[in-house]
Amino acid sequence: MIEFETHTEFKVSDTQRMVFEAARDFAAQYIKSNVMKWDEAQFFPRSIFEKAADLGFMGMLIPEEYGGSGMGYHEYVTLIETISTVDPSIGLSIAAHNSLCTNHIYAFGNESQRSKWLPGLCSGKFVGAWGLTEHNTGSDAKGMTTTARKEGDQWVLNGTKNFITHGISGDIAVVIARNGEKGDNRGMTAFVVERGTAGFTAGKKENKLGMRASETAEMVFDNCVIPDENRLGPVGDGFIQSMKILDGGRISIAALSLGVAKGAYNASLAYSKERKQFGKSISSFQGISFKLADMATQIEAASLLTQKASEMKNNNLNVTKQGAMAKLYASEVCVNVANEAVQIHGGYGFTKDFPVEKFFRDSKLCTIGEGTSEIQRLVIARKILE
Repeated sequence: MIEFETHTEFKVSDTQRMVFEAARDFAAQYIKSNVMKWDEAQFFPRSIFEKAADLGFMGMLIPEEYGGSGMGYHEYVTLIETISTVDPSIGLSIAAHNSLCTNHIYAFGNESQRSKWLPGLCSGKFVGAWGLTEHNTGSDAKGMTTTARKEGDQWVLNGTKNFITHGISGDIAVVIARNGEKGDNRGMTAFVVERGTAGFTAGKKENKLGMRASETAEMVFDNCVIPDENRLGPVGDGFIQSMKILDGGRISIAALSLGVAKGAYNASLAYSKERKQFGKSISSFQGISFKLADMATQIEAASLLTQKASEMKNNNLNVTKQGAMAKLYASEVCVNVANEAVQIHGGYGFTKDFPVEKFFRDSKLCTIGEGTSEIQRLVIARKILE
């Protein structure tokens, strides 16, 4: 049973507790029994997100006037963390839909654009995708080669985005394309592209180590023509927008990381009490109990960093440094905790009969997605040296 933990430093609202209970029950009813089946098949369970939308999970940060739940980052972090203790793949997909695509349209779209796309995204009718990364421009986003050429009242997009969550199944994609010189952070613009638009197709689906039920694929644009009314914000503002969206997105990955870590820790704690060696539970051995103590301490510290970033985000403060800190620490904690979880399980931890091998595989993405650990350190260093 997943327990809801509180910290005296931050007031826990009734709404936050309600989200926890709803997410816990949702995961138990619709996800838990399918985790390994979806993982083995690399199956993206599209229908699960319609059920998630019924509970308000697909528009957590969007005001009710657009069909969203109108909640803050504490509730949102609770959702992602709780789902991810059962299956991080589903937590990842819900996070990408909420914090990247849907939030980008809300943050930088005009009233017409918000009214057109947000209700469908919040209701689960549409699944969102967000396209910044390309084959040769992971951390170096300003070097992107996907172009947007203005022709009258239309734009023509050409290029390929890769490592895109929901690159095949996403109905609504926010895409950043270059309209100026390569390397110019004021030379990129954001657009919304709807699935079915001529010239917009899906490319290669990635065969991944972990997070296998969360679809990752290319998005290909071949003379894809979209109207200027699909442009989000001013021309040349796309990169600046993206960096602001990633500030919040890193809180999402911190929450995802916490879910992975807690899932692996909970499994290890239970196993260590049940597993007998030399006539006693292995939890009674110092070598195991010290591992559990370190895991619990690291999770607690990561949780507090994430909650602080969430509190700052709720108060509309700049979270560039705090979000990067939370993401960096939580993601590296989740890798360490998952690694120790496998060790505690011994040979069984190396089998698919126990959940920790999947947490171990899933954990690594958290140190890579939405900015590697190296990029987080770069961001933090720049902020503290300003």
